[in-house]
Amino acid sequence: MRRIPVLPLAVGLILLLFLSLLCGVGLGASGIGWGQVLRFLRDGVTGGTIRAGDVAAYTIVWELRLPRVVLAAVVGAGLAAVGVAVQAMVRNALADPFVLGISSGAAVGANAVILLGAFAGLGVWALSVSAFVSALAAMVLVYAVAQSAAHGLTPLRLILTGTALAYGFEAVTTVMVFGAARGEAARSAMMWLLGSLGGATWAQVPIAAVTVLVGWAWLARRAESLNALAMGDETAAALGVQPARLRRELFLVTAAVTGTVVAVSGAIGFVGLMVPHVVRMLVGADHRRVLAVAPLVGAVLLVWADVLSRLLLAPAELPVGVITAVVGVPAFLLLMRRGGYAFGGR
Repeated sequence: MRRIPVLPLAVGLILLLFLSLLCGVGLGASGIGWGQVLRFLRDGVTGGTIRAGDVAAYTIVWELRLPRVVLAAVVGAGLAAVGVAVQAMVRNALADPFVLGISSGAAVGANAVILLGAFAGLGVWALSVSAFVSALAAMVLVYAVAQSAAHGLTPLRLILTGTALAYGFEAVTTVMVFGAARGEAARSAMMWLLGSLGGATWAQVPIAAVTVLVGWAWLARRAESLNALAMGDETAAALGVQPARLRRELFLVTAAVTGTVVAVSGAIGFVGLMVPHVVRMLVGADHRRVLAVAPLVGAVLLVWADVLSRLLLAPAELPVGVITAVVGVPAFLLLMRRGGYAFGGR
């Protein structure tokens, strides 16, 4: 299959992302015109004066929609980059950021806040902090169990340990949801479990953006090592890469990025699984090219998934994970039917 040059593709995706962000801010159920949206964005950037009659519309555009679409782009970019890394780390084309059980662990903490009122003293930060802390606890548990075996940390052991513990975390979450005294709380918990950016605020954006940017930069710097690791431990060792050490570093980076984005968006599936395969079809299996393009594709995809989640049943919202699944399932099945593409480039 003919590969697309990375530079023009990346430039095109950056322009598409900018237009997607603009559409994400302009489209909504409140019926604010495009002229007003552009004027509010200009005033927000330049510090212009807002007329008293426009305060409500300005708040919707600047305080609700804009941080939401920016956070959607950040989360999509992070999930896509981590998906590339996880598939190389465990050498499994069906792996995604959630295969290590981290999102299931985060769900336990999030539901403890939604259903039981845990960490109430942290106010609006309770949900994000609890999800992140429980994601890190899950990460430590998965790593400790996988590392404790006789032959140390291996890709298969990481997948099996993460999958097994994920089932355990999901069982805990299910018990909490079924035991909820209030139906609305159970609905909020299910909404979070399927992914939602409805609670996005400007305060969440810098933390998520910095974590994703640092994680992506580290992965891009180790792209050649990922190429070696994807060819097998023996080949990687022959090329001067220490597979066990690199796998530990990858585990820490992917867990930190996954825990951060899950804490602000819930568990949004298919982005980290599907985007790496789509990008490999476009630019090949070299991780230097894949990591340059995958975050942009993930960002565009999640911005539009969030827009559709807001518009399809407006004024009600669908979970973002439902949209990514509706798009991801047929796309993934189509990928499997293509004769010219081998999963993982192998």
